[in-house]
Amino acid sequence: MAAASKSSRSSSSPEAPSNSLPLREKNIGTSRNRSPSTSSLTTSRTEVSAAAGPTSSHRPHHLSHSSISSQRSGGLLALFDRTIAGIGEPRVRPRQSLTRISTGLEQPLASGRSSPDRTFRGARPASNYATAITSSPTDGRQPSPTLQPGTPPSQPYSETDPSQPEPTHVSRLDNNKMHQTSSRLLRMTDDDRPFTKDFKDLFATLIVSLLPLSAHRVRLTKVEHTFLSEDAINNLGSLKFSQSNRMPDPKDPSRIVTTTTTTTFSMAKDMARSICQRFLEARFIESADGRYQQVYTMKGSVWQLTPKGISILDRFCSRNGIQQKQVADLVGTSLPQLVTLERDGQTDKLLTDRGTIEVIFRRFIGANGPNVKSSVGSADSDSLSDYRDGLTGVKMAAERKVGGKTVKDTFTGKAATDWLMDCSSTVDRRETIEIASLFVEYELMEAVQQDRSHMVQHPAHNLFQPTKHAIYQVTAKGRDLVNGALARGRPSESEGLSASRSTGIARDSNTQRLDKILNDPALRLLFRENLRETHCEENLSFYIDVDEFVRQCRQATRAAQKSPSTAASLDGIKEIMAQAYGIYNAFLAPGSPCELNIDHQLRNNLATRMTKAVGQDVAMIDTLHEVTALFEDAQNAVFKLMASDSVPKFLRSPKYEQTLKNYDFDAITTNHSQGRAPERSQSRSNRK
Repeated sequence: MAAASKSSRSSSSPEAPSNSLPLREKNIGTSRNRSPSTSSLTTSRTEVSAAAGPTSSHRPHHLSHSSISSQRSGGLLALFDRTIAGIGEPRVRPRQSLTRISTGLEQPLASGRSSPDRTFRGARPASNYATAITSSPTDGRQPSPTLQPGTPPSQPYSETDPSQPEPTHVSRLDNNKMHQTSSRLLRMTDDDRPFTKDFKDLFATLIVSLLPLSAHRVRLTKVEHTFLSEDAINNLGSLKFSQSNRMPDPKDPSRIVTTTTTTTFSMAKDMARSICQRFLEARFIESADGRYQQVYTMKGSVWQLTPKGISILDRFCSRNGIQQKQVADLVGTSLPQLVTLERDGQTDKLLTDRGTIEVIFRRFIGANGPNVKSSVGSADSDSLSDYRDGLTGVKMAAERKVGGKTVKDTFTGKAATDWLMDCSSTVDRRETIEIASLFVEYELMEAVQQDRSHMVQHPAHNLFQPTKHAIYQVTAKGRDLVNGALARGRPSESEGLSASRSTGIARDSNTQRLDKILNDPALRLLFRENLRETHCEENLSFYIDVDEFVRQCRQATRAAQKSPSTAASLDGIKEIMAQAYGIYNAFLAPGSPCELNIDHQLRNNLATRMTKAVGQDVAMIDTLHEVTALFEDAQNAVFKLMASDSVPKFLRSPKYEQTLKNYDFDAITTNHSQGRAPERSQSRSNRK
């Protein structure tokens, strides 16, 4: 078990000089004592920026590549800092949103006292969150031309009067900055791997810090868009990601409020290499020489992003408003169609209900038909370019001799796990084995030849062996599923939709349909794909993020109310408050990268609450109650929007018609007409 200590302190930052953009550092150190087999963990610094005077309206990412000083080994993976700053010192930014990646030199850290043994596997990832305020002075004789009193608080800064004078740096007010810090380990699952969302965010943050990727020589040729092993390891040693949003202060439109979200990663070089090894195993990166390389070396090797890695990078940049030309060049004209699997929010385990497994299996066989190769050699090759589009099915051999018999359309266990690793959002080989084993358990495929030696070494792999010596083929039941002949449940939903449209079912029936979609992992997977195609995925992402936020908020507030004076309970509240600012900056702040279409008054109420100073200690619980209520109002608005607009489009889509016929949407209409209580109201009550 890990022993760890936490730190939480308040501080005021000094005034920044005029006409400059300095970086001020607050070094907060916490020693984390672990079991003899692991080393201590230390926090990294908090970085806050301030500026005054004119700057460019398109400021590039701030990047500095300094040598990283040697640190003590960093525990399981990495350590985050989380900072919530309420109303901060004056600073000026020229645009409503700013994203910055930086790497810098680590400073020596102070030691803190140890706390009782405790693990953080279930904790949220810690990040730095800050809110700062910038003010344009007025002399009382002339009204400030910055913003008129009638200007709505939610108006993006870019839409203000272009004739306004440049903001002026003013001296900071006393006691106008609240700075709180708590530290957490990167969240780990029960089987000792990072939580998928944190893992992907870390990967994408690293790649953005390496941009622009340059050409490197591999043997006799140069390969574009590549990086060296040591560059990634050095950057992981001290990596920060910041995003800012500007808006007028709802209480005083003459001032501009800046909310900033900052995430800091810090780790020693040996841990950085271990993280890069996990990136390699998850198929985010691959060797630039075209060979199947399984070990990430400390230096000298040249790496490039896989289509899967590019897809993760693109989604991260879209969510955080990062605009880099090279990202667009990497994406090209199309992205691989990865199967984005649903996960349990508390354990990060894959949701592997039968419906989800059947959705994966259809894609596994091939969206455009089986991927049959003429020779066994090409079917069993380790080529890295076979699944670039994500739609091509697993490689099968047209004919293969097995035990003296000729068997058609077979594939190896290794080919199956390779496809699942390359074409879905799995991040660990163990997950691919779990999915493939369920293919066998549900009789969608069967073993033609088992790998007995592997089964001796791994008794748990009795259904499926991920090796080249294990041979499989699709069963008759699997073929029926792919061809649409295998049906579950009630008759075709497409017929029910036609009847609904012709009889004029009330629009509220789509509310019940959306409840069914959100409560079924397979339907939610397909619905997310459809929203991505129609550029509305941020609605579902926000809805799910708020669900998770509300659940964790209620847990943290209950713990704090039971033990209001304990440091652990207050740290939990600070964690949730920081998470709230992260959601606000991503989805709700004016000009945010994934800004949602919500009611104007609700947006103003959110802006008013999120730009207030956050209370200290127990008073923060009251703030969280207010924030939670506003977030749930926004969540309800997004739910109604998805029900009225996205659900009908999804159910009418020819792409999903074959799958949706297995779901009984007719019963929803019947239950609604009989006055049954909505599932949504029931599910929301379960949060308490």
